[in-house]
Amino acid sequence: QVQLVESGGGLVQAGGSLRLSCAASGRTTGSYAMGWFRQAPGKEREFVAAITWSGGSTYYADSVKDRFTISRDNAKNTVYLQMNSLKPEDTAVYYCAADPGDDYRSRGYRYWGQGTQVTVSS
Repeated sequence: QVQLVESGGGLVQAGGSLRLSCAASGRTTGSYAMGWFRQAPGKEREFVAAITWSGGSTYYADSVKDRFTISRDNAKNTVYLQMNSLKPEDTAVYYCAADPGDDYRSRGYRYWGQGTQVTVSS
């Protein structure tokens, strides 16, 4: 079992930055690919970014490419999402997830955190 706890969300003005963290406990995150998803009110949960277990490959949704950066520190069992140039449409609850199986972009991850709210004001 893996427990995931997100932090770092908050209220920020458009154009600002936030850094989300996802701390894992239980089995080491070094064994799993990790991802970030988000869900805005009234919308489905959508893929944001993913990173392989080694950190050697990363994947992004087109909507966040060149603005967001996913990274990981396996020694600290932590995954990060650096979010720059934030837009009001980035407002959502952001979820960390581990162990995606074959498709990093799908919602089929085995483990999920509880989420952290990100609100971007215009």
